Amino acid sequence: MTGMENSALVDKGPVPKIVTTNEKGVTLPNLEGQPDKRERGKAMRQVIAAFIANIGTINTGLIFGFSAVVIPQLHAQDSLIPVDESQASWVASLSAIGTPIGCLLSGYVMDNFGRKKALLITEIPMIIGWIVIACATNVEMIYAGRVLTGFGSGMIGAPARVYTSEVTQPHLRGMLCALASTGISLGVLFQYTLGAVTTWKTLSAISACLPVLAFALMLLMPESPNYLVSKNKPDQALKSLAKLRGSTYNLEKEVNQLQSFAQKSNQKKKLTTKETIQALLHPSCLKPFGILTLYFMMYQFSGVNTITFYAVEIFQDSGTTMDKYTCTIMLGVVRFIFTILAAILLRRCGRRPLTFISGIGCGVTMIGLGTYLYYKRTWEMAVPPIAPTATWFPVACIFVFTITCTLGFLVVPWVMIGELYPMKVRGIVGGFTTCMAHTFVFIVVKTYPFLAHLLERHGAFILYGCISFLGTVFFYLCLPETKGKTLQEIEDYFSGRIKSLKKSKQQEAEGQQLNNNSKPQLLTVEKNKLLP
Repeated sequence: MTGMENSALVDKGPVPKIVTTNEKGVTLPNLEGQPDKRERGKAMRQVIAAFIANIGTINTGLIFGFSAVVIPQLHAQDSLIPVDESQASWVASLSAIGTPIGCLLSGYVMDNFGRKKALLITEIPMIIGWIVIACATNVEMIYAGRVLTGFGSGMIGAPARVYTSEVTQPHLRGMLCALASTGISLGVLFQYTLGAVTTWKTLSAISACLPVLAFALMLLMPESPNYLVSKNKPDQALKSLAKLRGSTYNLEKEVNQLQSFAQKSNQKKKLTTKETIQALLHPSCLKPFGILTLYFMMYQFSGVNTITFYAVEIFQDSGTTMDKYTCTIMLGVVRFIFTILAAILLRRCGRRPLTFISGIGCGVTMIGLGTYLYYKRTWEMAVPPIAPTATWFPVACIFVFTITCTLGFLVVPWVMIGELYPMKVRGIVGGFTTCMAHTFVFIVVKTYPFLAHLLERHGAFILYGCISFLGTVFFYLCLPETKGKTLQEIEDYFSGRIKSLKKSKQQEAEGQQLNNNSKPQLLTVEKNKLLP
């Protein structure tokens, strides 16, 4: 006998499973094969960690909204520190000088000192900056405070998102990483609202309380387990995961997965300067950096921060009969509400669909707004001038633009900063990306007056709409869907270890067949009956 004869006698199908029945033929319960309840950690612990890590991002919104509040008060006749137009422009723009520097430094601090320490360090210049502004007796002190707060704002962006992405599980990561964008919108709304009823000195003192709170609460949080594993500290990573997932979670399994991936990616070895440069030039880093850089460029040139920084002026020029300041506050409320909605939709819809909504929505509304302003200009130049009609239309365009832009553009790329980059250079390249994002903000805001003069205001908005449509094509072709994917799977994709993040139909069919085959067939044994 060679053994080959027996192969035909072996049933390769699922093995029947014998179960016990009672006298009435009812199958008795069997605990075998029940799903493992330890696959997911406690969600509330991860939510709390993400909330605390992102408290500092509210400060970025406070900085954005502060100049809109302080400049009118400084121009007032009873101002403690009178300023001219040139000084006012420096008050508004100086925070942008410190922001890119903070972005670049945050990557170095993250990778060399840890995510938690980076989040603690970034609060210090914010606290000092707000105190300096609150105590200012001349405009130079306001300048210094704005630079310091802008520097801290630049440092907070990447660490908050990277820490959140590393301490949360895939089913929560998208929603919780969007907290940074929600925080910025909340900060803008806070400044607009509180600035209407208080002085800028009081507002600065209140703003200083926020980074103090963030610093105190962050002291209670654990370090990122991914970072600890990358530094060859598995015992500390296990303790960190226990705080983030709970004692009932399979901690050892996740730590082993992180160690295995770190070994495969050679993360435990401290990188030399040459190795760091090689890692930055590797396709696993260059590809996502190129995608996110173009993403930030496309969405900034869709006109989002043009609307944010020039909202009052744009509402005034639109010809609407509504109060321009009321419209601006309402715009802040809408932005905040839909940022929260976007965070929820990220978990359900994914990154690509929300990006497409923003690209198409921003394109349609910007072209619509530009077209209306073109006709409004024509009506004003007519002899005799024609009174504008449908003045609700430009306001509707601006509000719909804000809604669609917030659902995708204001959330998705910031979430992806913490998802797309390889672990060993995630901090450095995350800082580079944040720096590029703020650089595009500066370019767009500064070039808008030039474009409005060169192309007229309507031409500038039509240009923004066309760029938004062009960006949508790019996103369709190049943007990967990371919803539900682990950070290891995403890094494997950009490294070329796997060809796609999407499962093919054949893989899905094979998985379904495997699941069906893995289900045991129930074979009921009745009394005085022979087995078949």
